[in-house]
Amino acid sequence: MRFMLKALIVEDQTAVRQMIAQVVQATGMFSEILECGDGQEALRTCVDDDPDFIVLDLMLPGLNGIEVLRRVRRVLPKVKVLVFSGYQDIITLRDLVQAGANGFIAKSAPLAELQRGIVEVAKGESYFSPEVARTLRDAMASSTGVVEPAMQRLTTREREILQLIAESNSTKDIAARLGISVKTAENHRTNLMKKLDLHDIASLTRFAIEHGLIEAPSRL
Repeated sequence: MRFMLKALIVEDQTAVRQMIAQVVQATGMFSEILECGDGQEALRTCVDDDPDFIVLDLMLPGLNGIEVLRRVRRVLPKVKVLVFSGYQDIITLRDLVQAGANGFIAKSAPLAELQRGIVEVAKGESYFSPEVARTLRDAMASSTGVVEPAMQRLTTREREILQLIAESNSTKDIAARLGISVKTAENHRTNLMKKLDLHDIASLTRFAIEHGLIEAPSRL
């Protein structure tokens, strides 16, 4: 069987992105491999180039991987998406499944497992690393009566603004990046603070880190 698929790799670290591209190429399933380094660029590439398969990181500048996945699903409902990330808490995994991820492989996994996951997902199957699959099974088994996670109460725009705030963007900067008025950005910011019951930048930043929107700053 001959495959003529188009792949898109979304990863902000150049060396990791190039490594993934080599693994994707080695499968022999893809006629074209596209790369991009941030969430907004990924959305534009999906609209312009219509990929069949995406390898997606979660920690992306400007627009995190979960938001990218949610929005990609609206324009490309049939695209196959394999998440490749080092961040795998239960809330994030639930959000990814709900958003339509076809698979998840931890960055701690060997390259052979990454290649297997690429092949399986590109063929239309699902593939989750064994430890991730166990985590999801345990979560589903104990999900009865679980209160809705705080992140789920935020709108798509509020989640986007939360990430931008945590990345140290001012309200004026956020308005300019999103093409909205400063007043609208302020309203979104006020609403998300009320929903989360968090009322300062430090608390919002910690929340964003805990929920996988941004990475914790490294300590030297």
